Amino acid sequence: MIRVLLADDEGMIRSALAALLRLEPDIDVVAEAADGAQAVAAAVRLQPDVCLLDLEMPGLDGVQVTEQLNRTVPTRCVVVTRHARPGVLRRALAAGAAGFVPKSRSAHELAAVIRRVAAGERYVDPEIAADALSDERPPLTDRELDVLRAGRHGETTAQIARSLSLAPGTVRNHVSAVLAKLQVTTRQQAVLLAEERGWI
Repeated sequence: MIRVLLADDEGMIRSALAALLRLEPDIDVVAEAADGAQAVAAAVRLQPDVCLLDLEMPGLDGVQVTEQLNRTVPTRCVVVTRHARPGVLRRALAAGAAGFVPKSRSAHELAAVIRRVAAGERYVDPEIAADALSDERPPLTDRELDVLRAGRHGETTAQIARSLSLAPGTVRNHVSAVLAKLQVTTRQQAVLLAEERGWI
């Protein structure tokens, strides 16, 4: 039996998917979580074989949860997303995700991915993989992307500095470099552009 943890902040989608996956003879949904922090806590407690993680959750997103679990729990993570952008795929794979699937897939297809990942394979949706191969690398450094990611919800320079263990002046320098490279005037414009292009 493959033990699965399912994390999605949309309750109706989470419940429906859990019910459909429980119909599979070899899959048991052992926990459901409504956000990233709950997912991490449940995974640490239950040690499921596979964690099915929505990309966009409050607090920790699916990629951040994957990163944490890869360091602490012997589980395999599959990131599920409504917006399958190439940059997000790169982030997920760098964090150690074993699977990356769009939400448009059926529960039956998702069950097949869970089986493959539980067996030690990796799975990336072919269309997303093709897009990622043809996509250009972002002009920003990894640290500049970290700064944008940490400030994507309007966090102050001081908050970003604390979350990344940087000096506030260093954060300001990174933001200035980002604005110059992307040719925008505000950090919020930079965040929107980076999100549209799938860099964060």
